[in-house]
Amino acid sequence: MEERNSNFIHDIIDEDLRNDPNLKIHTRFPPEPNGYLHIGSAKAIMINYETAKKYGGLFNLRYDDTNPAKEDNEYVESIYEDLTWLGATPSGGVFYGSDYFDKCYEYAVKLIRDGKAYVCDLTAEEMKEYRGTLTEKGKNSPYRDRSVEENLDLFERMKNGEFPDGAKTLRAKIDMASPNINMRDPAIYRIVHVSHHRQGDKWCIYPLYDYAHPIQDALEGITHSLCSLEFENHRPLYDWVVENIGFDPRPKQREFARLNVTNTVMSKRYLRYLVENDMVDGWDDPRLPTLCGLRRRGYTPESIFNFVRSAGISKADSLVDIAMLEHCIREELNATAPRRICVEHPIKVVITNYPEDKVEYFDLPNNPQDPEAGTRPVPFTREVYIDEADFAEVPPPKFFRMKPQGEVRLMGAYIVKCEEIVKDGNGNVVEIRCTADLETGNGMPTDGRKIKGTIHWLSAKFAKEATLMLYDKLFTIENVNDIPEGKTYNDYLNPASLTKVEHCKIEASLADAKPGDKFQFVRDGYYCKDTKHENTFNRVVGLKDSFPKK
Repeated sequence: MEERNSNFIHDIIDEDLRNDPNLKIHTRFPPEPNGYLHIGSAKAIMINYETAKKYGGLFNLRYDDTNPAKEDNEYVESIYEDLTWLGATPSGGVFYGSDYFDKCYEYAVKLIRDGKAYVCDLTAEEMKEYRGTLTEKGKNSPYRDRSVEENLDLFERMKNGEFPDGAKTLRAKIDMASPNINMRDPAIYRIVHVSHHRQGDKWCIYPLYDYAHPIQDALEGITHSLCSLEFENHRPLYDWVVENIGFDPRPKQREFARLNVTNTVMSKRYLRYLVENDMVDGWDDPRLPTLCGLRRRGYTPESIFNFVRSAGISKADSLVDIAMLEHCIREELNATAPRRICVEHPIKVVITNYPEDKVEYFDLPNNPQDPEAGTRPVPFTREVYIDEADFAEVPPPKFFRMKPQGEVRLMGAYIVKCEEIVKDGNGNVVEIRCTADLETGNGMPTDGRKIKGTIHWLSAKFAKEATLMLYDKLFTIENVNDIPEGKTYNDYLNPASLTKVEHCKIEASLADAKPGDKFQFVRDGYYCKDTKHENTFNRVVGLKDSFPKK
């Protein structure tokens, strides 16, 4: 990943470096291991990783595993795999929020001793009622003035498991009249009698994110905690925690707008719903915006990061056209993907004047965009397959492909003329009989006649069989964040998001393609060999680019 132009975050860091030239920039990516990363995560990864790289600093991966009820080691492993696939190696190390549970507890005790935290017996519903609204101040908990000694005793008993879930919380004592609701004595510890995926049953109280996260940042030496815009109103609490615990130097939180993409849902909760209800083919279903789904479909790390860069880094929310993502991968694969032939809906063509036992080879380019990619020999025989879309018994106007008594070029090979159509008992065309101009192999007719149409083909003798998975948008609504009242995501699932095309014909060499290999199927689109199903290719994107050029 090469260095890119500056953005408002880099402007902030440039100013910080002017004030402190010795500042060593240190960033982090803190995912919660309760699901798989998606393309929105890629934006946060790229911003934090490339910022650290630009300034010669360090970049940490830290799992936010402070909520044991929703976390699983499966997600831990998938997050690391996605991060390394993107090339964002955590140069500063890999950490877990749970590594700091002892320190979080120690600092909570300090806040209690300093009179800045208290144990509260209000239920969740009562806390919500006491908190007030955006227009009404909150009111103090009746437990707010407990003595330091009582709070210390109750907090230790919470840790020792004497109380059931939800019976008590530890709250920061800040200001119930604050205009920022997040500062109205927020809970910083809650009771959860659930085993932790790394800590086991050591703890039955767990710190909340807004309390634990700034502590983790400070202990790791993070200088800039770069996060999405929904945490902007939480920044005063972030600063309160690091200030009142007494960290020096203090990390600085700054926010950027999230990545919103048309026809795409980023909610991990809903993505999990789709997976757990078998509505998609796992977390890596190529229709999902998960990084493993995009990888399986055939997207590359560079195409994803180019998309994020093109979408821009700002504080203003926007909705990015998914066509921009498709444009990024199409541009990359146009330059890099080997060309191969696939006949999606094969129909047999017999070249009646070609010897039955003859095989000859025509050299076709591996990539016209890259002359150094060379050519490959493609076998030609008496019987070949063409795509049924390239034949019309009653052709429409300006149809320059195969038609009765019409001539067409077989790509890179002979000009052939349709002489006869063979149908089955239902009137379906099952075979086309043609003659070839055997003087035109890779050349033009000697009599000067013009042949306007060229179609692709495969030898019936040498072609292999494959299945194509053709993907479309998973949701029919463009802005999934603007669903009408009374509707849900389910109401906008696209029933045509996947078309499975079986019994396609492919070049023989494609049968040996490795999972993840990418190709351009000529005159069709870009495809990737599937990682889960044999003889299956996923369409990454079609050839036609709908994204407007600048």
